Amino acid sequence: MSKVAVIGAGYWGKNLVRTFHQMGVLECVCDLNPHILKKTQEKYPDLKLLNDYQDVFSDSTIDCVVIATPAVTHFDLVTQSLNAGKHVFIEKPLALNVEEGEKLVALAKQKSKTLMVGHILQYHNAIIKLKELIDQGELGKIQYIYSNRLNIGKIRSEENILWSFAPHDISVILMFLNEMPENVYTTGESYLQKGIYDVTMTNLKFPSGVKAHIFVSWIHPFKEQKLVVVGDKKMAVFDDVSTEKLFLYPHKVEWIDRHPVASKGEAEVVSFKTEEPLMNECKHFIECIEKHNQPKTDGDEGLEVLRVLQYSQESLNTSKAIEVSSRMHANDKSYFVHASSYIDEDVTIGAGTQIWHYSHILSHSTIGKNCKIGQNVVIGPDASIGHNCKIQNNVSVYKGVTLEDDVFCGPSMVFTNVNNPRCAIPRMDEIMTTLVKKGASIGANATIVCGHLLGRYCFIGAGAVVTKDVPDYALVIGNPGRIVGWMCECGEKLDLEKNDHAQCNNCQRSYQLKANLVNEIKQLTHKK
Repeated sequence: MSKVAVIGAGYWGKNLVRTFHQMGVLECVCDLNPHILKKTQEKYPDLKLLNDYQDVFSDSTIDCVVIATPAVTHFDLVTQSLNAGKHVFIEKPLALNVEEGEKLVALAKQKSKTLMVGHILQYHNAIIKLKELIDQGELGKIQYIYSNRLNIGKIRSEENILWSFAPHDISVILMFLNEMPENVYTTGESYLQKGIYDVTMTNLKFPSGVKAHIFVSWIHPFKEQKLVVVGDKKMAVFDDVSTEKLFLYPHKVEWIDRHPVASKGEAEVVSFKTEEPLMNECKHFIECIEKHNQPKTDGDEGLEVLRVLQYSQESLNTSKAIEVSSRMHANDKSYFVHASSYIDEDVTIGAGTQIWHYSHILSHSTIGKNCKIGQNVVIGPDASIGHNCKIQNNVSVYKGVTLEDDVFCGPSMVFTNVNNPRCAIPRMDEIMTTLVKKGASIGANATIVCGHLLGRYCFIGAGAVVTKDVPDYALVIGNPGRIVGWMCECGEKLDLEKNDHAQCNNCQRSYQLKANLVNEIKQLTHKK
């Protein structure tokens, strides 16, 4: 069983101490404040107590470090924990800037350690239920979301209200919408301490057209924690202060005499399994470590929230809206990488290439000029993509795959790189190469079994399964894939069934079929 050390047992850390102790995995608590250590000892006399972080890092019996210290210490403590070979649970925010966050995520992957961020609302069963309702279409098309996180409570001096309160709601909104904002605008005021915002209002505009508003304050007369999701069918309210947490409102707007008229409905209380979110969160951390699963709020998710926080802080500082979608990757202004995507070190990307939402380019991969990489694409490691390629959503280009110039990969098509994979038997030294030649097109949901060559300008139909080499210009469909015709370079089907020669009706290129292979007759002048 995993053994946990909690660093920081104060304001929120004491709740983590309680929860991990109840789970029977807490080994020790470390805090620099002797008063906190004394109170912890009185309540948990069976625990080992430490007042030096280094004692935690050097203890080989500790598998996991849980960090609940001020945000300014997060980068240093997470770095030391990972370098000491520990799995890490870090309370929000992941770090205080994106550069530090990226280093932590990269280090966790390098060390093959779990890095999880404490965005607790994602483990609240009411939020999980609300996500289900959104995904099932119960609310219809989402129009806007707003949240209020207000209180008269602990006022910090090391971070402002934006960084203290807003991460929870940013995390949930990104999870609901599954997209990053394209525009961020934040306003606020400092009333109590100069330069430390006590109240902020953040406006997020998303590519889908949804807008979200996050209002946070620690000088509000009463506690309010509400999240409202407005759809064109129904509206939902999560009220964390109420006894009944989740409500659905079947309000409608009807058009009468060409004027909108609100039609109100009675609120419906939505039931869900009642469990402590913190217990769910802590159990999830331990289960991910022991089962080698990826946490729901892993380092990449924490990095997305961190990016939005940093854009919001920049907007506060400049009093201007931040156009996220126009930001270029920090290392090279000649190509675009969406803020939600991650680029490893030692990656080469050509000018004019666009990499969109939630994609990951792994180390030592090369992408040529003017490529379009869609959403949720993984490339590499050590993959090679030519110029002017288009890779649609949900495609993985693994090690061993090479795409020459002008290759099209349709949505959710699949490359493989090992013929006989077994989870328990490493076979990375048995990777078989796949070469996709210039101009080839691969349709949606097609599968390319590794070790084969796809010829120039060949066309693989949607859903086909390729189990052998494909010659130039061939049209392949079915499972297993079979040649049913021939395609012009421009993408039009050729009529070569009755004659060994054919001319494309679209571009006037001319082709010859000989020995079951097609070649272009080059001497003709082609219409451009």
